[in-house]
Amino acid sequence: MEEIGATVLAVYMRYLHDVLKQANMCSMVGFIDPATVSANSGTIADRSRLVAARLQKTDGEQIFMMPYNPGRHWILLIVRAKKETVYFLDPLPGHRVVDEEAKNIVNSAIKMYNTHIAELDVNVIWKTLSGTPKQPSSVECGYYVMRFMRDIIMDPSLGLRISMPRETRKLHTPKKLLMKSGMNGQSLFAKLLNREY
Repeated sequence: MEEIGATVLAVYMRYLHDVLKQANMCSMVGFIDPATVSANSGTIADRSRLVAARLQKTDGEQIFMMPYNPGRHWILLIVRAKKETVYFLDPLPGHRVVDEEAKNIVNSAIKMYNTHIAELDVNVIWKTLSGTPKQPSSVECGYYVMRFMRDIIMDPSLGLRISMPRETRKLHTPKKLLMKSGMNGQSLFAKLLNREY
């Protein structure tokens, strides 16, 4: 298995956007291009402005999936601007902490978003989403980030009623292992929206 880059993630996010579009659910979930926000993609201020611009194009209820690469490892950040909450999903085993640069980018973006909607108080809450599947070795992180996004999109509590044909699922899941690893009976989307961590 090979490491994947921002382009592969962006293409997969486009596929997920099409799934949402089919179900008329684009207003619920948005995506932020990983190539524009990950490490070495410009200054923190520039990347914060790009994220803020994306957040400002919605009513604030939408959740945004933001794959982020601080350097040879993919993580997923879920941004809920109106709730001033960011969820951190890391497929590496062990207790992981959010990259400070990613935190600065998103915190600044939410502050800009709040200024845009005339909200003065900014108190961004960062939550690590526990119980997510963990990658078995060092190169699967990008695949797992794609899997996290897919699990959220395909979660029944989101309201999507699209069933993917078995052959389509195989095309978009690089390894059977990704389909097998579970969430201990809890859906990722339900955990994201309904639980405290």
